[in-house]
Amino acid sequence: MFRRTYSNLSVVTRVLNDDNEEFLVRREVRRTDLMAQGDTTYLPPQHDDRTAPFRNRKGRGGHKGRPFDRSRRDRQRGSHTGMFGGPGPRSRLDNADGDVTMSDSSQDNSSQNRFNPYSRNFRKGDGRFDRDRRQGKGAGGGRGGGGGFRGGDRGGLSVKARSGWYKVTIPHGRKYEKKWLVQALQNICSVPYNPVQYHVDHSRVQFFVDDHDAANALVKCSHKITDSDGYKVEVHVNPCSPPSFLLSDLKPEHLECLKQCMAKRFDGSQQALDLNNIRTDPDLVSQNIEVILNRKTSMEAVIKIIEENIPELTCLNLSNNRIQKLDELAELVSKVPNLKTLNLSHNELKTDRELDKVKGLKLVELWLNRNPLCTLFKDQAAYISAVRQRFPRLLKLDGQDLPPPIGFDVETPTAIPPSKGSCFGSDEIKVLILRFLQQYYSIYDSGNRQPLLDAYHDGASLSITTPYTTQNPSRSSLGEYYKDSRNLKRIKDTTMRFRLLKHTRLNVVAFLNELPKTQHDIASFTIDVNTYTNTLLSFTVSGIFKEVVVDGKSRESTMAFSRVFITVPAGSSGLCIVNDQLFIRMATTEEIRRAFVAPAPTPSSSPVPTLTAPQQEMLTAFSQESGMNLEWSQKCLQDNEWDFNRAAQIFTQLKTEGKIPDVAFIK
Repeated sequence: MFRRTYSNLSVVTRVLNDDNEEFLVRREVRRTDLMAQGDTTYLPPQHDDRTAPFRNRKGRGGHKGRPFDRSRRDRQRGSHTGMFGGPGPRSRLDNADGDVTMSDSSQDNSSQNRFNPYSRNFRKGDGRFDRDRRQGKGAGGGRGGGGGFRGGDRGGLSVKARSGWYKVTIPHGRKYEKKWLVQALQNICSVPYNPVQYHVDHSRVQFFVDDHDAANALVKCSHKITDSDGYKVEVHVNPCSPPSFLLSDLKPEHLECLKQCMAKRFDGSQQALDLNNIRTDPDLVSQNIEVILNRKTSMEAVIKIIEENIPELTCLNLSNNRIQKLDELAELVSKVPNLKTLNLSHNELKTDRELDKVKGLKLVELWLNRNPLCTLFKDQAAYISAVRQRFPRLLKLDGQDLPPPIGFDVETPTAIPPSKGSCFGSDEIKVLILRFLQQYYSIYDSGNRQPLLDAYHDGASLSITTPYTTQNPSRSSLGEYYKDSRNLKRIKDTTMRFRLLKHTRLNVVAFLNELPKTQHDIASFTIDVNTYTNTLLSFTVSGIFKEVVVDGKSRESTMAFSRVFITVPAGSSGLCIVNDQLFIRMATTEEIRRAFVAPAPTPSSSPVPTLTAPQQEMLTAFSQESGMNLEWSQKCLQDNEWDFNRAAQIFTQLKTEGKIPDVAFIK
């Protein structure tokens, strides 16, 4: 103990050592008149100044260590109550030397209740959680209140909205096309719904529904749609007040005044309508009519008047109207098809993405100057390029002539031709590849992949790749494959790239045995031959597979794959893999819907089990007439209860629809 004495106070310093060889310094301020009595009576500590711990490390001196942060240390050891209350473990500094308070128990208790900034009571109720609890927040529900749903519980809505309206929120929905997202939800939603005021808010997509049953059904759609990156689409539903656009501020008599005002501003000779700064029009102001075009109701009223009275309009001026969004103007594409000139200058458009909503217009002149979006581009060339991506026929921008556009003037709508099926090059190669794939995947899906050793060359190599993503892969079902993914956009280190390659057939098959058990949909396979010589055959296989039961639980994950096999001849009519590149992604909703619809043969050691004589005769006849092998012919007959005519009818229908895989015809 070291003691330094002042006139009437004394600072007592203790150096404490614990089992971890940490030294802690504790100081206490005491009155000297009490210590003069032999240190038999102590006041409670008036000040506790704990300084930095230091560790006596060899070769580093006696006081090396990071500065002491009491709040951080106490949070780690639980000595503070923290946000959620409850005492933590007792600090090792409290009475570490075994001292006890020796003041008289009858002494005035006020000294023990003095202000102490380190006490728990000082901060009680001062945290955000305590404030929220006092205000009734934080107990169930999400932002929309206790009756909402935020993706975890799919039991349905517990509270029915008094207004009858519900807000549906899709986190990260901005990356999805509206048509795809709405249709994907409708495909699995048990109740038809009508999305009202579909819009993008930052990264979210939001819309409204006015039907409780539809809202309840949408709740149950959460995490049931898988996007192309393998992530589940979340759906949050909360009761809400009616959307603001329903609160119309334009009465019928106001609409008539607006119509007359627009008639005065219309130039019939030029088919031009000038709505510049219309909110200050004297005819409207004198009638106390507010027409503010950044409000949905006002803009919709204007577009409706244009549609009903001047649909042949070619020039529209909407400058100086504080317009921030172009959602309502999207209606111009269909309702004013002849519009060639649009003036949106002196408004409040903040991003060029707003132009996507009206890019269907065949504009030749556009004004955007004096909008915040104009400042986002590094130079004029980038600005022109971004605008022309939306309006390729544009000749004038902000009053300046642009160079003539280069493109194809295709008036008639064109559709992408349907994708073709497999491409083999010759029937000989087709038979060779189909036989190889049937043998390969029958073993791959059998549960024991060890026999695949015979399919790989001694020096074979294999790599696996999953889509590149910046999001947490653990949220995706691809997490099982992500750790071994050799995606070159993710793996920059050359050593790691080499390590993720599986070399030699023993390592390749050992790795394949570690992958989840699967079932492939042979009927979904598309095969394209890339290269064929006398000594090498390279082909790509694409299709759908699903993971089967793992440890008694089904993963319910349907995935798509694309696999490039580079093979060399083996034996008289076999193939041996020298390089195997496997790419795996999550299947789309459409791919999942179409997968596993064709009948699949039941695996068996013998393709033709013991049958009765009539069944054997029927099987032989059906195989000859259909062209299918015995295994698939038997499957077709069994599925139709050995009714030859019905089996033939079903076979003809499935073959016409292209749902019978090529492997069914390999004999």
